[in-house]
Amino acid sequence: MFLGQYRHSIDDKGRLTVPARYRELLDAGAIVTQGFERNLMVLTEAGFAAMTAQVTRKSVTDPTARDLRRLLFASADRVAPDTNGRILIPAFLRQQNGLEGEAVLVGVGDFFEIWTPEAWDQRFTILQDTEANEQRFIGLDLSTSQE
Repeated sequence: MFLGQYRHSIDDKGRLTVPARYRELLDAGAIVTQGFERNLMVLTEAGFAAMTAQVTRKSVTDPTARDLRRLLFASADRVAPDTNGRILIPAFLRQQNGLEGEAVLVGVGDFFEIWTPEAWDQRFTILQDTEANEQRFIGLDLSTSQE
């Protein structure tokens, strides 16, 4: 499971160091694609396959479903950690998301996200608003019970 937040630099070639805790989950390879905010999502091959199965079940006659396919698949690329634990973020994804110099890797369970420090700081500030969170998450069942 991808947990926590890490700040790492992106080198001039577009390589980003992946935390050791994340690397071991990427042994079978990974897919990087555009996220739903101005960020990237990095999913394991199995995670991306599961998402692909759901997306491709949607009708191609539905314009929203077609846009979702375009967002996820046109921006997707395979990545794998090199011997130094870095992944190469494709130039077009770095440019689209303003990623240069430093990035924040954010674990969100079965995948992780890559943000610019500024965008993540803004998003994290929003997430710290406990009153707004109470209203925002009220409809979600977040029971910790195993039943």
